[in-house]
Amino acid sequence: MRVLIVDDEHLARALLREYLGAHPDVEIVGECANGFEAVKAIAEQDPDLVFLDIQMPRLDGFEVVELAGSKPHYIFATAYDQFALKAFEVHAVDYLLKPFSRERLAQALAHARSRAPQPARVEAVVQEAAQRHQPLERVLIRDGARVHVVPVASIDYIEAQDDYVQISAGDKSYLKNQRLSELEGLLDAAVFVRIHRSYIVNVGAVCRIEPVSKDNHCAVLKGEVRLPISRSGYQRVRELLG
Repeated sequence: MRVLIVDDEHLARALLREYLGAHPDVEIVGECANGFEAVKAIAEQDPDLVFLDIQMPRLDGFEVVELAGSKPHYIFATAYDQFALKAFEVHAVDYLLKPFSRERLAQALAHARSRAPQPARVEAVVQEAAQRHQPLERVLIRDGARVHVVPVASIDYIEAQDDYVQISAGDKSYLKNQRLSELEGLLDAAVFVRIHRSYIVNVGAVCRIEPVSKDNHCAVLKGEVRLPISRSGYQRVRELLG
């Protein structure tokens, strides 16, 4: 089993390396101290299993999974129990709560070998975790070997383009493989509003609303960008603008 270790703490990586040394079928193919290194290493090393911390600088563990994909199996290792539900939502095979024992690690490896997730251990935190939904703070866009991290607060508007969305932030635009409805559910509804079936706008970027015809309006953004507003979208944006 080819294993990659990802943790921003040197001692945590060293302990995991020591514990894994007792398993002769495990080959450690690399270690990473941050999320960007992890995405690159997963693409280059093609590990079978990734031990992945969640709270790390630059990219967190869930963002690594989003960018690197689901080909390897993931075991999350973290000191925080509130992420357990989300870990199993991205199909982690196990969730190690630090500090964990050699025996607990062996159990997680067994789950990885059988490819069977083990959700029973986190039942006590599932309800709490489900209530901890926070609006998205940044959007990740993979562009070949590059990764763009776009702060949500900088986004002016988002346009649907088939199975993609075009994200406009300042004078830059990015194309992301995601449906508009899916991204809408992750954004702060007090800031971003669906004004049209093809557009979501940051209300803070709206300079004014202008009539186009008797029953039609458009939102005018900085730079005189004009976006169409549907009837239902008009009501929503008027409520947020007050």
